[in-house]
Amino acid sequence: MPHRFDIPHRHRAFSIVIGDDDGLELWLDGCLRKRRDPSPRDPLYVWTNVELDWEEHHYVEARYFRNTRQLQVTINGAPILERSLAP
Repeated sequence: MPHRFDIPHRHRAFSIVIGDDDGLELWLDGCLRKRRDPSPRDPLYVWTNVELDWEEHHYVEARYFRNTRQLQVTINGAPILERSLAP
């Protein structure tokens, strides 16, 4: 069963999805922006740069450490979400 984390940020909606295959996805307003298929590299990493208001850019990053099943999400470097996923 996939894990989905919805993250409202100002007037935008972000979602981080860890699929059944352990792939990592970053969605913005219902559209897939980045996907990383599972690989031996750790962590899986996705990011996107979003302009929220006039010339105000926010950098969204998600890291999924498959070996420890830890998820970390930041916006402009500030931690927004940290979760340990059950096996």
